Amino acid sequence: MIHGHHEHESYYGDRDTESLVKTMETLVASLPTGSQHLALEDKSNGTKRPAPSTGGCRVEGYVRVKKVPGSLVVSARSDAHSFDASQMNMSHVINHLSFGKKVTPRAMIDVKHWIPYLGINHDRLNGRSFVNTRDLEGNVTIEHYIQVVKTEVITRKGYKLIEEYEYTAHSSVAHSVNIPVARFHLELSPMQVLITENQKSFSHFITNVCAIIGGVFTVAGILDSILHNTIKAMKKIEIGKNF
Repeated sequence: MIHGHHEHESYYGDRDTESLVKTMETLVASLPTGSQHLALEDKSNGTKRPAPSTGGCRVEGYVRVKKVPGSLVVSARSDAHSFDASQMNMSHVINHLSFGKKVTPRAMIDVKHWIPYLGINHDRLNGRSFVNTRDLEGNVTIEHYIQVVKTEVITRKGYKLIEEYEYTAHSSVAHSVNIPVARFHLELSPMQVLITENQKSFSHFITNVCAIIGGVFTVAGILDSILHNTIKAMKKIEIGKNF
């Protein structure tokens, strides 16, 4: 085995179906059993997952990128194989896509107590499916346009409470001239959302108290005026009845 590839001798036997199948079974039997079970094992709880009903790939990892516009492209490439682009289906499911360091759920919950709108655009593509139902014929590329904005929350003591990257995403499909791909267009915004905690001054408290007191007196004056005019009108009605 060299760099994950198995080297075998060239086949010079018969080209009929029975001979080819027998040769392939012999080659497969010589492979280590560990590699056969690796794709079906769930490392989280030790159970085995059933093999997928259709062909596909699972892409997992991270990419270090500079803060400049760019693209992340997932496509089929091989120097030893040819592909029929019209039969390639680039449907995919995004289980998780995020930028920057992973924010723990506990930290996000703590911040949302006083910033409810924070995290609305966090990991927006997670769990979404993008399926090509063949209605668009072949050679269909699925593109995602992602706008990334950095957000920081700083306390009044200068402590950085949280740092995250939120993004908005718009997806579309397009016919490809060559091999269809799944393309992620990344654009990092030069702007940054900075949320700081500022302590309110004592004068602000006094202003609010005065506003509340003034509002109470205003409402009391309105009610007193309504009550006074009502009683006055009732007295006039009684005087008119007596005459």
